[in-house]
Order: sequence, then structure tokens, then C-alpha cells
Amino acid sequence: MTTPNSHTPLLFVTGGVVSSLGKGIAAASLAAILEARGLRVTMMKLDPYLNVDPGTMSPFQHGEVYVTDDGAETDLDLGHYERFVNTRLSGLNSITTGKIYEAVIRKERRGDYLGGTVQVIPHVTDQIKACIDAATDGFDVGIVEIGGTVGDIESLPFLEAIRQLRTERGADKAMFMHLTLVPYIAAAGELKTKPTQHSVKELRSIGIQPDVLICRSEQPLPEGERRKIALFTNVPEKAVISAIDLDNIHKIPRWFHAQALDQIVVDQLHLSAAEADLSEWDAVVDAASHPDDAVTIAVVGKYVDHQDAYKSVGEALKHGGIRQRTKVTLKWLEAEDVEREGAAQVLAGVDGVLVPGGFGDRGFEGKVLTSKYARETGLPYFGICYGMQAAVVDVARHLAGLEGANSTENDKQAKHPVIGLITEWRTQSGDIERRDEGSDLGGTMRLGLQEQRVKPGTLAHALYGKDVVGERHRHRYEFNNGYREQLEAAGMVISAKSMDDLLVEMIEMPQTAHPWFLACQAHPEFLSTPRSGHPLFVGFIRAARERKASNQK
Repeated sequence: MTTPNSHTPLLFVTGGVVSSLGKGIAAASLAAILEARGLRVTMMKLDPYLNVDPGTMSPFQHGEVYVTDDGAETDLDLGHYERFVNTRLSGLNSITTGKIYEAVIRKERRGDYLGGTVQVIPHVTDQIKACIDAATDGFDVGIVEIGGTVGDIESLPFLEAIRQLRTERGADKAMFMHLTLVPYIAAAGELKTKPTQHSVKELRSIGIQPDVLICRSEQPLPEGERRKIALFTNVPEKAVISAIDLDNIHKIPRWFHAQALDQIVVDQLHLSAAEADLSEWDAVVDAASHPDDAVTIAVVGKYVDHQDAYKSVGEALKHGGIRQRTKVTLKWLEAEDVEREGAAQVLAGVDGVLVPGGFGDRGFEGKVLTSKYARETGLPYFGICYGMQAAVVDVARHLAGLEGANSTENDKQAKHPVIGLITEWRTQSGDIERRDEGSDLGGTMRLGLQEQRVKPGTLAHALYGKDVVGERHRHRYEFNNGYREQLEAAGMVISAKSMDDLLVEMIEMPQTAHPWFLACQAHPEFLSTPRSGHPLFVGFIRAARERKASNQK
């Protein structure tokens, strides 16, 4: 453990050649091994875009917006981090160029720089270093991923900041790990090392010499290529790590450990660590590799062409399967296809359906039809956020007889606005937040961890096994309390509410009417991990198994 006056040892992760090499997964896998060696590990992401956070970015652009306990809207890589390590992260762990410049400009306007000229060096780089220290303080080791690819103009301030940190603190307090691509040219039957050589050359041109290379390739790196890369990049041969394409990301910690990647880090940073106990990860891999059952789950969403938009949902469903040795095959369906072709046709042959979150009216009617079909046919239904709102609209229209029921997000003049805009809510810290139609979009939702009271005797209570649970939120519209009694009278069960009783958190159909129909306003996928799963997802997959078994009789 570091003392208050000392600096946490840091490992910086950069990427080269091409994007999407899996820096986040590689960094998280290394963190998992270090944690398995008894070290307290934290992680953070430095993103080079000018947005303050990804909260206002399109899912097609950025993929999923991940939310932490404190309500920070962050990069999806923080989801990878939390699924691989037990440390709960916060807004401190997700830094963008926008956040950095916002802080620097605020200081300049206040006069903190005493009239000096504000420049990238030292003011911007100092702010970056301050953010890194704030996020990693008190841990045994911090792993910091720099977004983008070496050579991008946008990431230069981050790279300069970490170069300074290495110079200031020395190699035993700051080390560099660089991910590159070693492509296989099928026509020549060869792995090509030149892209890696050039990538490291680019990195060295800005003053950073990597200590470790992670080489992505389709097949294990032969000794000849490993030695060649080591010679050309000035990296020790043992520190040239082969990262092949594996069929299960949870195999990566064991794969890296077999090449002694964790020992290289432990040795260079002088960390006091035990032997690695990877038994939990071995158990996860074993359960995924040797399933006893299989189910097909339909995910009816709006951004299915870009599955990163639902990254945590997809992972949480698989975790639910791992906890009961069940292979989960995901069938990604566009909500608009349900509108065009009908739910019966689109959902034929699936064992359960999940409707995830989203914004805007496109595809909403398809989600409502999906809820109606699942409710009427006994198909296990799991609605999350917008998926709950669709279920509420379905119940209002088709059970309560409220013709024209809708969300005001889609129809501001709805005859029965069963879902409406949040105007006032209490944050986790106890502060009152208010907004209206004219408010900025960024950061004006109900965000972060919020406790809710679960009603005894409900499906939700049976799944959680608790009276009070905490889940993370990210929504702008929610249940209109004026319709509680009408919808309950129509058969809908309100199974969880916020502690102040103002927010309907979960709804379900009685199990006498439907075997498993449940929807929640929060995002439980953000708290699911491969080692423990999440009770709602575990329960949903179990219901899908039971549905499949009953259909086979």
C-alpha cells in the first residue's frame, strides 16, 4: 500500500498500428492477474476526444455509455475494467481531453495561473498528471489506458504527460505497455513484424520506449519473429508477449500469466505480490467451455448493427448463463423489424427476449409489440430502462384500456402520458436536481447508484433475496405516478420503488399470469461480472431454460 506522500506505481497502456486491438481487455486481464496476486489494483481511461464525457454521443459513434456508482457517464472500457477487477470505479477513472481543457480554462478564468500564458506544457500536462494521481492514489498499482492510436494528433498531450511522469518518477514507478498488430499475410504465409516496428518507432520519436509489447496476431508468435521484434524495438525478448485471438476473453488472464506478463510488471515496479490464484477465472472458463444446456435470447434494440452499444447487456446475459453452465446465443433484432414483420415472426424460436435501453421514438412501437407478444405467449421477458417503459405502455394500452398511452419523449401531446420527463430528483449525495425541456442534455439524467425497496412476495424479491438493493441508473424519462393505481388495477405489479417512494423502479406480471415477466428502470447489466453474475440475469436465463424445456416436452 502506498503512503499518502508517495506515488502509486503506474503502468501505461498505449496502442499502435490500428484501433480496436483490445487495449481495454488486455489491460483489464493484466489487472485481474495482479489482483489475483493479492494487489489492490485500480484502472483508468484517458480518452482523446473533446467531449466532456460520452453522455451526449450517439451509440453508433461511441458504443455503450457506461455509468459508475457516482453517476459518471464513461467510456465502455470502464465496463471491461469492472468486470475483470473487484475495484468499483468512479468519474475519476474516466478522463477526456474535454474534461482536461474544461478544468484548465476554469482555472485560467479564476486567475489561478496568476496572469501567465496558459499552454499545453506545462498547464495541460500538469492537469492530466493531477487527474492520474487523483484516480490512483492509495492503490498498490494503477493501470492507465490511453485511448486512440499512437500517431493521432489528439492523444499527444496524454502521451507527453505520461512521458513526463516516467522521467520524473523513474522506471520503477512508471512503465509502458504497448499493443500492436502483427498481421498474417495468407498469400505469403507469413506474420509481418514491420507494422510493430514502425509503431514503436513512432512511440520512441515522442520520447517513450515501451517496456512490454503485446502483439496481437491470429496465431502464436514464433520465436524467430519474437526475437526479431525484440531486436528492432529495444524490448527484452521475454517482454514481447503473444496475444492471439481467443474464443473466450476470460481465457486471457491465464494466457498472459503463462507468459509471465504479471511477473515482468511485479519485478519492474518492485511490487510485493503473492503467487497468482486464477482458480476463479479457470472456473469461469470451464463453465463457458463445458455447458450443460443452451438457450437463444432475442435482444430487441435500436442499435443492434453496432453491438458495442449493448456491450454490458450482452456480457451480463452470458454471465447469467455461465452461473448455470448454459450457453447463451444472442439473436440481435432491430425493433423496427418487429414493427414491419410482426413479433410472432421475428421472435419465432427464441427462449426469451430482452428489450434494452435507448432514446427517441424510432423503434419504440416495435418494443411495445415485443412486450405484448411476450406477455401474451408466456415468453420470458426482461425489460431494461426503455424496455420497462415499453412494457408500461403495453400494459396501459392493452390491459388498462388507455388508448393513446405513450411516453412524452415520443408524443408530447399523448392522451395518457404514462411515461414522463423527470423534473426533479434527489441525487446520491442528497442534493436536489431540477431540469426542464430547455436544459442541456449532458449530465441531466438520473444517474448513478440509487437504492430501491423491493416488495416481498414478488418475483423481483425472490430473485434478489433482499428487501433493499442498489442499482445504477441512466434515464431522463420515467414512470408517471399518476397512473400507478390504474395500471395496478389492470394487473401490473409494482415490485420495487425508490426509497422516497417517488420512482417506480421495477414492474412485473403476477407469476399466476406469466412465468417470468419483469422490467426495471435501472441498468443491472452494469453490476454483472463473470465471477458472480447478477440475480436478475441469472433468473432470466433460468426462466429461458425452463421455457425451452417445456416446449420440448
